[in-house]
Amino acid sequence: MGVNTKAIKSRIKSVGNTKKITKAMEMVAAAKMRKAVDAALGTRTYATLAWDLLVNLSKGQKENLPLLETRKVKKLLVILVTSNRGLCGSFNSNILRKTAEQLKYPKNISIQRVDGQEIEASEEIEIDVIGIGKKGADFAKKQGYNLIASYSDFSDTPSLDDIMPISKMAIAEYEKKNYDKVVVAYTDFQSAIAQIAKLRQVLPVSEHDLEKMLDELGENSELGTKNSELSTDDYLFEPSSTEVLKTILPRLVETQVYQAILESGASEHSARMMAMRNASDAAEDMIKELNLTFNKARQASITQEIAEIAGGAAALE
Repeated sequence: MGVNTKAIKSRIKSVGNTKKITKAMEMVAAAKMRKAVDAALGTRTYATLAWDLLVNLSKGQKENLPLLETRKVKKLLVILVTSNRGLCGSFNSNILRKTAEQLKYPKNISIQRVDGQEIEASEEIEIDVIGIGKKGADFAKKQGYNLIASYSDFSDTPSLDDIMPISKMAIAEYEKKNYDKVVVAYTDFQSAIAQIAKLRQVLPVSEHDLEKMLDELGENSELGTKNSELSTDDYLFEPSSTEVLKTILPRLVETQVYQAILESGASEHSARMMAMRNASDAAEDMIKELNLTFNKARQASITQEIAEIAGGAAALE
C-alpha cells in the first residue's frame, strides 16, 4: 500500500503551525521570566538585612515572644505554592511530589529544635493547606487534606500587599495556637534550567531556617550572601529592643512567604520557557522526519510511474 503524500503534507503543515505557537509561548515565557527573576532578586537584600537585624536583636532576649514560641506539633499548616496553568514541564509535579512525600510522614517535618534539642511531634498530626495556585488547591482536595484557603488571582509579579492576607492569616492562627508549625512548600529558583522543590519552616521564626534559606539564596545571586558585620551595639532602641523585635518578626514572616512566591514565579516561567523550547525543537525534528518520508514517498511514486511507462512501451513493441 502506497504512502499518502497528501496526508504527509497536511501533517507537516499542522506540525509547523504547532511549532509557531510553541515558539511564541517560549518568547512570552522568557519575557515574564526576566521580570519574575528581577523581582525575586530584588527582595533578597531586604530579607538578608532583616535577618541580620533579627539575629542582633535576639541576642540576650529571653522573653517569650509569640512568633518565637516553640511547642509540640499537633496541627500543621502548609502553604503550597504552585501555578494556575500547565505547559510548564515538571514544575508542578516536582513540588507536588515533594510535598506528598513529606506529608506522608508528617512527624519528620514536625520535629522542633530548641537550643540543639529536638521536640518530637504528636502521634496524630492534623494537616491544613493554603493553596496558592489552582494546581495546589486541586492537589489538597485530591489528597484529602483540609483546604482552608485558595488563592489563584496573583499576577506574574505580585506585590507584598497581594500576599499580606496569607501572611496575616498564618501569623494570627499561630498566635492563637491553632497551629503549632507553619511551613511553605515552593520551588526555589536556581537558574533558567534548574529549579528545586523545597519545604521551609515559616513559624515559629527560626534563626537556623532563616540562615539556611538566605545562604541558599545567596549561592546563585549577584547580591552575595548575608552581611554578618551588622552590629546594633551603638544604637538605642525605643521603647525597647523587645518591642522592635515584636514589630520585625511579622515582617520576616511576610518576607519569607513573599520570597517563596516570587521564587516559585521565576521557576514557573523558566520551566515553561524550557518546555516550550523543547516542544519547538521536537516539532522541528518531526518536520524533518516527515519531509524525509514525504520525499521518499514521492520518489517511490515517480519510480513506479516510470516503470509503468517503460512496461507499457515494451508491450507495444
